[in-house]
Amino acid sequence: MANSTKASQTDKVWFITGASTGFGRLLAEEVLKAGGKVVATARKLDKVADLEEKYPQTANALALDVTNSGQVNSAVTETLAKFGRVDVLVNNAGYGVAGAIEEVSEAEFMPMFESNVFGLLRVTRAFLPQLRKQRSGHILNLSSIGGVVAGQGIGLYNATKFAVEGISESLAAELAPLGIRVTIIEPGPFRTDFLGRSGVLAETRIADYDATAGNMRKYFAENDGKQPGDPLRAVQAMIQVVESPEPPLRLLLGVSALQRLRGKLGNWEKEIAAWEQVTVGADFPEGK
Repeated sequence: MANSTKASQTDKVWFITGASTGFGRLLAEEVLKAGGKVVATARKLDKVADLEEKYPQTANALALDVTNSGQVNSAVTETLAKFGRVDVLVNNAGYGVAGAIEEVSEAEFMPMFESNVFGLLRVTRAFLPQLRKQRSGHILNLSSIGGVVAGQGIGLYNATKFAVEGISESLAAELAPLGIRVTIIEPGPFRTDFLGRSGVLAETRIADYDATAGNMRKYFAENDGKQPGDPLRAVQAMIQVVESPEPPLRLLLGVSALQRLRGKLGNWEKEIAAWEQVTVGADFPEGK
């Protein structure tokens, strides 16, 4: 159980990566408006500096590239020097690359893994000693519906988010006895810049994939700014999770995400049932 050092809701210290735009920016603004403290980070300091100017007592803007271990360690040190603690860590930094598995080059997918997976690990591991010392805290890891339901044309992005899901699920089990909670955020399509500035298309294009992976390229081109999800409502839901005495391990966001997951679960149950005899037949006979 968390001890008495746990901060009140209005006094919580939030550390948010990728706070220049999208969910990260909106979340920082909403927490600051409510009176909370925020360390807003982005690769370019000028993208978050205005938050510190507007909220000089409660905001701290830091330059942070999550792929840079030195910057990560410096950001943690500066956060603790300024606020003395961190109550909510939001691993939001990341982006997607669209293209078939064969089309996306190593030069294109490795930086995405560095940001989406290894960057998240660096930041989380750097804060864990403090969170353990406090015996309290909440980690929000931004995954995606693409972290539980993979699709054609964005498989390597899916791989990064599947990794986030596995890391987070294990981390939640390890940290629960220490009073630290973990929640995986799984948005569907939201009207952020994910399909625009933050989206990358593989340079290589193979005609054989036009009818499959090619559809994701079209989706990027045709749906930017048309996504059904409201980013403000999404970040308000994240705040609600942090304020909940019993936060979920996973939080789906948006009707599309819910429908896609239910569709996968239904198909999976049918497949499990159809192959159950083969599944159970793989063990040694009972008593052997």
